[in-house]
Amino acid sequence: MAKTPEAKVKDKIKKILETYDIYYAMPHGAGFGNAGVPDFLCCFKGKFLAIEAKANGGAVTALQIKHLNEIDKAGGVTWIINETNVYVFEAFLKINLEANKDG
Repeated sequence: MAKTPEAKVKDKIKKILETYDIYYAMPHGAGFGNAGVPDFLCCFKGKFLAIEAKANGGAVTALQIKHLNEIDKAGGVTWIINETNVYVFEAFLKINLEANKDG
């Protein structure tokens, strides 16, 4: 079975997170899980990072935006990543790793 475009984006995100040894979990949003929770919940250099994956111009839902806003307000970092900005996310990680080399 062929992967969906969003699954391909998620695979790229996983590869980046694993390359930089970043802890992540992917909560299940259906059934007994929390709907609207971002696709990836991560810890990067002691900072909470949440990532919502989209593809082909897919839009975040109102519930996803609510969760992302709550994470932002709590001091976390949020990203909405698609096939066009996944490399910007990787550059963000590289820059932050370089800036924190001594700390």
